[in-house]
Amino acid sequence: MILEVLGSAVLGLILAWAATRRLSHRLPTRPLVYSTGVAGALFGDFVTHSALGPGSTLLSLLGAAVISAASLSLLLRPSRHLRRRSLTA
Repeated sequence: MILEVLGSAVLGLILAWAATRRLSHRLPTRPLVYSTGVAGALFGDFVTHSALGPGSTLLSLLGAAVISAASLSLLLRPSRHLRRRSLTA
């Protein structure tokens, strides 16, 4: 159980690191991104482990990755070139 929690926390850190490397211009500060990635992974692990029970470590880590990625996606801001330009007359 402890290794599963540590694994999901590390997985959340890896996902947050990858998000900051790839999308740093669209994300807020790094401490917020890293804490959101870890918290999302721990919450995803908790929910998946509660739903499936013990003995489903790989599925719990998959749930941790999904919830962590979903929570990190909520931090994204629109890109500058995708914002609508206001038309002035």
